[in-house]
Amino acid sequence: MAVDTSQFRNGLKIEIDGEPFTMTYFQHVKPGKGGAFVRTKIKNLRTGRVLDKTFRSGEKVDEAEVEDKRMQFLYMDGEQLVFMDTSTYDQIPFSAEQVGDARKYLKENLDVDVLFWRGKPINIELPSFVEAVVSQTDPGMKGDTASGATKPATIETGAIVQVPLFIKEGEKIRVDTRSGEYVERVG
Repeated sequence: MAVDTSQFRNGLKIEIDGEPFTMTYFQHVKPGKGGAFVRTKIKNLRTGRVLDKTFRSGEKVDEAEVEDKRMQFLYMDGEQLVFMDTSTYDQIPFSAEQVGDARKYLKENLDVDVLFWRGKPINIELPSFVEAVVSQTDPGMKGDTASGATKPATIETGAIVQVPLFIKEGEKIRVDTRSGEYVERVG
């Protein structure tokens, strides 16, 4: 289905040159001379690349045929990561390449949103925060209480996160999956 520039909004998923994009910014511009236009920033859903694109006012663009599905990460089988559709219980294997950087925060039974384009999975969106147990970190030195000092810690998923000195092995922490930063210690 085609949409014109008056229907542009943040989050709109469009298709340009056979590639799926999502609109992250748009601005309608009416110069004193010449025709009106819309300035946009669009993000490629497959590669993550952001482009600046300008459309003439009234120009039509095809809407991308994308579908969001809630899925649960089950397990890793060699280089394949197996996810289950929570509504149909179908199990779908993904390659490590399809999962990308999200892989370092995946743990069993974690619910994620998977974006499908033309029936193929193209993007995995993690929850904003995950809770994980610290599996390895060096002990903090006694008396080393410099404000804001951190040390590296490996969490159960294999990701390395900078944590405050008071965090010990075996403690559960909350991590922001968008930035990879420590948020807080959990219960």
